[in-house]
Amino acid sequence: MKHTGGATITGLNASDSAALIPVMKPWLDEAEAQAAAEVVLSGWVAQGPRVAEFERAVARRLGAEHGIAVSSCTTGLHLALLAAGVGPGDDVIVPSLSFIATANAVRYCGATPVFADVDPGTLNLTPQTIESAWTPRTVAVLLVHQAGTPADVDAVAALCATRGAVLIEDAACAIGSTYRGRPIGAHSDLAVLSFHPRKIITTGEGGMILTSREDFAVRLRRLREHAMSVSAAQRHELRRPVLERYLELGYNYRMTDVQAAIGLAQLEKLDAIVARRRERASRYIAAFADMPGLQTVADPPYGTTNFQSFWILPDGRYHISQEEFLSRLLDAGISARRGIMAAHREPAYAGMASRALPVTDTVTTRSIILPLFHAMTDGEQERVITAVRDVLREACR
Repeated sequence: MKHTGGATITGLNASDSAALIPVMKPWLDEAEAQAAAEVVLSGWVAQGPRVAEFERAVARRLGAEHGIAVSSCTTGLHLALLAAGVGPGDDVIVPSLSFIATANAVRYCGATPVFADVDPGTLNLTPQTIESAWTPRTVAVLLVHQAGTPADVDAVAALCATRGAVLIEDAACAIGSTYRGRPIGAHSDLAVLSFHPRKIITTGEGGMILTSREDFAVRLRRLREHAMSVSAAQRHELRRPVLERYLELGYNYRMTDVQAAIGLAQLEKLDAIVARRRERASRYIAAFADMPGLQTVADPPYGTTNFQSFWILPDGRYHISQEEFLSRLLDAGISARRGIMAAHREPAYAGMASRALPVTDTVTTRSIILPLFHAMTDGEQERVITAVRDVLREACR
């Protein structure tokens, strides 16, 4: 019997066979409960010293000079685009194959998201797919590290540099992934993380912008707090009357100290979580290796993924719809999810795709995300493997 992260790792047992296996479950225990309680009892629960500590810890861990904690990755993307100067009349190239927040953040700035297709292996933008979507009004590229799989940042950065565009990394899923031996988050002027419960570590809701540019950091901190000239924490520390000014249009995008305290406890677990997810993912990959026409997520040659999501993509020889696949798994007590959504297929973006996106369309309609979480037992994973193989064998007849 092996213990990891408070969970008992055993073979299949009665509780394994009876319980619904979730697609994701964050690793939360007494450490997070105690950290949150200490903040509550301190009386300082809004943005304060714990937020500052969390910002320093994440930035140090990922190799950036500054971390700016915000209320979500979505608000972080919005602020990052504003800091980069994106505004009305501008185009920003984004993958349609991403959670809708990626495209929404562009529209919050009054700019237009221009959808590009993705690489069929990594599900990420490439210089070739970006170039095919480039317009005379393109001022930025939002590069998503999809499901934690790192995109080729250097190649995209080189293209952006030659075209005079800003590169912003949507690293919502990518904390704990690496690119050319360094953590994701340390390779460009602006990268944004998510701490939603579906991500590798969580603060409930929350996000963080990473940058090594002092000018960006100063403005981003101001923008998240109503664009006040002096923050609430600074006014408290000064212990004298301070009349703040509101220097531009700002937002209330702050993280709380309660969230940050939870985040600090989660950050201590990051290495263990990534190692465990990679071990579980390796087991999935080996179990499906003999299934013809079944693609699985994998490390690209230039980096490592944290396996934030484990997706599979059956090709056309498997005669089963995505909905039927999910229903069959649910009947077996397994909570899987449809593959990554495509924004251009949603009503909010009807008619906004100006080119064919064949890889995106295939991936979003055929791929399935399987359960993967830190405390997943051998028995639970064996149930998933068996059910997936059974469904695919039947679908291939």
